[in-house]
Amino acid sequence: MKPILTSIFDLYKAGPGPSSSHTIGPMKAALDFKAFLKKTPVKILKKADSVKVILYGSLSATSQGHGTDRAVAAGLMGWQPETCDTHALALLLSSKGLPCVLETPAGEIPFSKKDIISGAVENDFPFRNTLIIQLLCGNEIIVEREYYSVGGGFIRRKGEKVAKPPAPPYKYSNMEELKEVLSASGMELADLILENEKAITGCSKKKIFDKLKSIFSISEDSVKRGLAREGLMPGSIKLARKAHDIHETAMKSENHTIQSVLLLNSYALAASEENASGHRIVTAPTSGAAGVMAGILYLLKHDLDACENDLFEAFLASAAIGFIVKNNASISGAEVGCQGEVGVASAMAAALLAYLKEPQNIAGFENAAEIALEHHLGLTCDPVGGYVQIPCIERNAVGAITAYNAYLLALSGDPTKQKVNFDQVVQAMLETGCAMSDKLKETSLGGLAVCKIIC
Repeated sequence: MKPILTSIFDLYKAGPGPSSSHTIGPMKAALDFKAFLKKTPVKILKKADSVKVILYGSLSATSQGHGTDRAVAAGLMGWQPETCDTHALALLLSSKGLPCVLETPAGEIPFSKKDIISGAVENDFPFRNTLIIQLLCGNEIIVEREYYSVGGGFIRRKGEKVAKPPAPPYKYSNMEELKEVLSASGMELADLILENEKAITGCSKKKIFDKLKSIFSISEDSVKRGLAREGLMPGSIKLARKAHDIHETAMKSENHTIQSVLLLNSYALAASEENASGHRIVTAPTSGAAGVMAGILYLLKHDLDACENDLFEAFLASAAIGFIVKNNASISGAEVGCQGEVGVASAMAAALLAYLKEPQNIAGFENAAEIALEHHLGLTCDPVGGYVQIPCIERNAVGAITAYNAYLLALSGDPTKQKVNFDQVVQAMLETGCAMSDKLKETSLGGLAVCKIIC
């Protein structure tokens, strides 16, 4: 089995909502296409008079609700997920938006909404979420690139040979191997993840922690913005925001237990509502599940007085859970349903809590993640109307609460009595996702998505 070579900043990254696979991934694909044109002979580019993008799979089925068409347009214009103006992004391809122009070494090519086409939902591409970007001269294709959005904002190109990063000093591909490496090295997990990150990226510890601080700040800001906003979410559903009101209710509660639960719910809802609005969030491991980890981190810092350096280390350690799932199954809703998004986010958050409490208790860390993921098995990805709103926003709050409960169960019991290990539940998640109907995997054709919503 291949060792894990993923950077923590590929797993935890900033970008606009509402979907890492449908927004960040397509934007990165379009950016890659724009960069590829710089290597294309100018004599070929001079022939071009239009650009065309064809979306397949759930990229096609839920393009408008997920903002895929706007994301592609932004990428073709050179906008970066980490820094783009999310307000301007929301207006792209509309009469109120900026003119859309693809700049090439041979000149400018204007394009519009009609040039971004929805293709077949059912397809035979290697990955369900595929997009093909073409440069045309009339009806003749003069440049074409095929991209796959594989979840969490990760993309692949057809036929690409991926350059392997330097080998990390501590190799593992699953939880059992990770435990063996930890036992042999005598290291704590956060230190192991840090040493691997330094090797994979070539970054110093200071640079890694500076990036972590930036990611923390963006995550924290998404909660703060969400708590401050009221009114309706964008889109035809006309869903009302809940985070602000629930936070207000929490602050008035005289019951400490109820208050704590409501606060965590409000924080997770706040970040998730910001994601659904297309604002900047942190994928953890995906945009659609961004509220789970953001909510937990906000609670730990603002209500439980966790030390920031301890949070950084627990955050590093929790990345191992996302790495293992991505390496052995999937974090894409289009591939395995929402068990791969909110389910994995809940497992990561539960592991973070366990590590923060007992850094040397790797059994408790594993058990917390296993319990959280186990009880999300079979969870479908069925966004109503193609919007990352119903059931996605509330699902983040439920996932955050499940994470906290999984952590409590793991550290309150005897870890040696746990019958199912994390690797087994990851395999079960993969098999469940493969058996799941395509209607239940981000296409908005089944599950809760068929419910009649009163708008």
